Amino acid sequence: MTQQSPRGSGTADGLRRHARLMEGQSGGSPLRDSQSGGSKRRDPRRDPRQRERQPVDAGLLESVRESMMAEAGAVTPSRVAAAVQATGKLLGTAGSLAAVERISAELNGLGPLQALTRDPGVTDIFVNAPDSVWVDRGRGIERVPVAFGDEAQLRALACRLVAAGGRRLDDGSPCVDVRLAGGYRVHAVLPPVSTAGTLLSVRIRRERVFSMEELQVAGMFSPHMRDVLERVLTLRLSFLISGATGSGKTTLLSALLGLCAPEERLVLIEDASELNPVHPHVVSLESRHGNLEGGGEVGLGELVRQALRMRPDRLVVGECRGAEVRELLTAMNTGHSGGGGTIHANTATAVPARLTALGALAGLSPDGVRLQAASALDVVVHVERTIRGREVTCLGLIEDGPHGLRVLPALESRDGVAAPGPAWPALAGRLGLEPGPGL
Repeated sequence: MTQQSPRGSGTADGLRRHARLMEGQSGGSPLRDSQSGGSKRRDPRRDPRQRERQPVDAGLLESVRESMMAEAGAVTPSRVAAAVQATGKLLGTAGSLAAVERISAELNGLGPLQALTRDPGVTDIFVNAPDSVWVDRGRGIERVPVAFGDEAQLRALACRLVAAGGRRLDDGSPCVDVRLAGGYRVHAVLPPVSTAGTLLSVRIRRERVFSMEELQVAGMFSPHMRDVLERVLTLRLSFLISGATGSGKTTLLSALLGLCAPEERLVLIEDASELNPVHPHVVSLESRHGNLEGGGEVGLGELVRQALRMRPDRLVVGECRGAEVRELLTAMNTGHSGGGGTIHANTATAVPARLTALGALAGLSPDGVRLQAASALDVVVHVERTIRGREVTCLGLIEDGPHGLRVLPALESRDGVAAPGPAWPALAGRLGLEPGPGL
């Protein structure tokens, strides 16, 4: 059977068309369920949450699964709908639609988690146990009323998702991270590495890219901070966006890259493809894990070296977290100004220490990192989660002085308002702005 992406269950419109087809053949009615004595009830099609809570009969699921396995081909909504109809169960329009969606999710989607992906605010899904499912909508992690039948169902889903990504999840390989076509990045951990059972984390890549205007309205930065960020891009200053996991680094980087001139060629290098800037000339490279024998691996360091042969106007590394920092700093020291990337750090001022640690992985001495970073990088933009949401809390200037490489705050966000820091006069001069206090 051909594997499809987790989103391969099709669109809601397609499912409704198949459900309406079955209604015409089974005599069902949008407001009448043939299994409930013909009583009138609310149409679950108008309430997705109610539809998703409707259980799917185990016998129906197994029958459809066997039908799908008996014939080669992709698991499409039309095939699932036909298989459901072939079982002879009179479900009505609402019941047929629910069955098709839930069975499609069980066969090649995210199973019980599929409904959560329809919420545009959900960026991450965490499963800590069959009855412990959490999501992140940008306001902090919150629990949701979604549950698996048992540990076996949760483990089966984790193994199927990992297999769809071309990897193996078993006792010999209990920790796996894969990217699935359709925008999901899945990380799974099995016992005994996980002491509580199977752990599953799903990060959702949203196709929609926010504009700088939308991020400002959402409170990520003030109007003045936005003006400074846009000038950093326009004047081709090299930058790093720092912050913790889930703080909004990739969201901000995608929005900023959309400001680049249309005639510029952007080459993006990522471990898992997440950046999707709105720009007419974008080339993306993605690292590749080794196969079961350990061969075929292509790391970020190799991709950076290959990207230098592709004549990039801007070279962007989605996340610097290892030895590839050496190639990035080298590239930015060979005339590739205006590049950028993201890096995990607690604060903007902690970025130099983080660069030194990553440089050590690449065999660079602290002095080597200091000299290269001082000439390659200009600005650090730090993003944090605050009580107001994801927010740019500091914009710092990188400098090399008697005390070594450091980041001096130029602008700091205080209660959502940009306030000048000690490096503001120097940064304002480079950006052509007035260094006065009137921010």
